[in-house]
Amino acid sequence: MDFFVTTAAPARQRTDCAIVGVFEKGELSAAAAGIDARIGGRIARLVKRGDMHGKTGDLLVLADVSGAACERVVLVGLGARKNLRRKQYRKALTAALAAVARTGARDVVSYLSLEAVGDADSYTLARIAAEVAGHTAYRIPDQKTSNKRPKSTLTRFGIAAGARGDKTQAERGLEHGRGIVAGMSLMRDLANLAPNVCTPTYLAGAAKTLAREHRSIRAQVLNEVDCRKLKMGSFLSVTAGTEQPAKLIVLEYRGGKRGDAPIALVGKGVTFDTGGISLKPPPAMDEMKFDMSGAASVFGTFKAVAELALPVNVVGIIPACENMPDGRATKPGDIVKSMSGQTIEVLNTDAEGRLILCDAITYARRFKPAAVIDIATLTGACVVALGTHLSGLFSNDDDLSEALERAGERSDDRAWPMPIGEEYAEGLKSNFADFANVAGREGGAITAACFLAKFTDGLRWAHLDVAGTAYVGGSQKSSTGRPVPLLVDYLINQ
Repeated sequence: MDFFVTTAAPARQRTDCAIVGVFEKGELSAAAAGIDARIGGRIARLVKRGDMHGKTGDLLVLADVSGAACERVVLVGLGARKNLRRKQYRKALTAALAAVARTGARDVVSYLSLEAVGDADSYTLARIAAEVAGHTAYRIPDQKTSNKRPKSTLTRFGIAAGARGDKTQAERGLEHGRGIVAGMSLMRDLANLAPNVCTPTYLAGAAKTLAREHRSIRAQVLNEVDCRKLKMGSFLSVTAGTEQPAKLIVLEYRGGKRGDAPIALVGKGVTFDTGGISLKPPPAMDEMKFDMSGAASVFGTFKAVAELALPVNVVGIIPACENMPDGRATKPGDIVKSMSGQTIEVLNTDAEGRLILCDAITYARRFKPAAVIDIATLTGACVVALGTHLSGLFSNDDDLSEALERAGERSDDRAWPMPIGEEYAEGLKSNFADFANVAGREGGAITAACFLAKFTDGLRWAHLDVAGTAYVGGSQKSSTGRPVPLLVDYLINQ
């Protein structure tokens, strides 16, 4: 999709569809009033008649608007003018673009960006607009033989800017939004694939494809023999029960100064998680194909960073495997040795994410990173604690935690700081190994983070538990593309 900024008056801008706002009590926005004057007051009459009330997300589509430069007008409610914030802006634009998608429009211009949004500037409004447009145009890669979802006809999306300074900021926002959309789309494509398609080997191939598409990215794939030489006993213990070979995927993007320490992103890549010997209950087990969402978010972030040519150095480390039960699978009570040399008593084989991440975090040390951020659909306990709106954020560094929290707020992809501490780690004590891989039921997301923290001495480290935010379950099952916006915003601001 092509993105552009226009400073032309709404009544003069030629487009297949113009999106204009109406506030509560029928108050027309300036853009709506400008078009209304060209079409003989049709909008005002409809509002007066009660066809549009102006509540946030209310919709009315006008076709064949003779007299205007546009072919269609989408009226969308913005709520009370004094209450217009990013949340209402995003909701209104999402509703409007969903309506546009039901038409044959190929070109659309949104004039909602001309409104005064209390907590956003021209850059932010443009970035949000690009993300919403990309989200609306996205189609799940399915294998249906009939009733396929129709592709979006929208090929050009523009937003209005009121002044030259606003235009410059809006163009920058659209550019960053375009990169984030590209990254989110890649993440969603990978995570939405069936688990018999998206295997560790498939992810390894996707890494090489990404490197071929972007010369700034280098990809390396280590096999199980390589991992055994590295003494990654914890990682390999998870893949012992499957016929699918594990892969350690390493991505490098060098856009910053030579010698600058990179940011290391470590993504959990369990392409299907049965729970192993500690077998999960059957309901919703199909959703465990999303257990590689952390890995997919690293792919998506690299895609965005390369598209935007950001001046930063980034390393991505993705331990990819399946967690399956068979006669060779790791059993509860088994003891494994991690790459760090620390031993782990595996009390629950369904707590496998931390077992692969700990070796990946240790591997990250060879890059002498400025910070290590791991991303994982790690615990159901985080979903219980925070629901599906916020990701869990754990860190041993206040500055890093604050930077990630701010990035989440700016990108509307929020993460909530959670505690870690020795009092929580007490439950990981083991009679037979250095520690166990699980503690009690209470504070499960926290004790999982405490486990990972045992491998981070001397590192600036943060952990994002995205179990509740990376995908939607049930009848609407699909990847959300989160936390790519948060991670890209963080890197933009580095």
